[in-house]
Amino acid sequence: MNTAPVILVTGCNRGLGLEFVKQYAELGWEVIATAREPQHAPELSALAAQHRKVTIEALDVGDPYAITELAGRYVGKSIDVLLNNAGLLGDRNTQAFKHLDFNSFEEIMRVNAYGPLAIARAFLPNILAGQQKKIIGITSGLSSITNTSQFGNLYFYRMSKTALNMGLRVLQVELREVGVKVGILAPGMVDTRLLRSSGYQGSGVLQVSQSVAGVIKNIERLSQSAEIILYTGETVPW
Repeated sequence: MNTAPVILVTGCNRGLGLEFVKQYAELGWEVIATAREPQHAPELSALAAQHRKVTIEALDVGDPYAITELAGRYVGKSIDVLLNNAGLLGDRNTQAFKHLDFNSFEEIMRVNAYGPLAIARAFLPNILAGQQKKIIGITSGLSSITNTSQFGNLYFYRMSKTALNMGLRVLQVELREVGVKVGILAPGMVDTRLLRSSGYQGSGVLQVSQSVAGVIKNIERLSQSAEIILYTGETVPW
């Protein structure tokens, strides 16, 4: 008897995460969808009501104890893809050069850089038990050290995503010998609350569904590439 592949997605209350749940559920996957406050995620609850293979779990990716607790509830569960989507932009003012608020820095780095590594460590036994053995981190084009002409005052967010890239790159090397593929994927400029909060008013903004469909294709054909892969399949310069 064939069983549906399983994916765990973080940050599913809205935006990209919600769309990942929707599209994977429509593809017939079993989806473990996490959100920091599921009780305040009505659209996610509606998706779970429509798709019996969607399970909602509470998870604050910036809380190591919450990560450990959730992993403990899934001991012995095979997971094919671990999709670290949750991320925090933070307040623009507190990460402007003239302010550089430490508490803001600590929170953004904890959520965006530490959280995905901690989740990968906690759920590694589940990934090793799965068929596909894939760990994905959703990064940003703003992590590129080469491209620094825009969003000059988003210091903490940009630093956190660059740190995420390095962490995932090292993880690629460490887990290669046990057959785990680690992907560093960028969704592009997507029409989400995060992008609107960033103050971006340029062109090339995508609909969420288009971006997610592209990222899913990249997950399907994932190799052990050290590149940052855009939703189109193109690479983003480091």
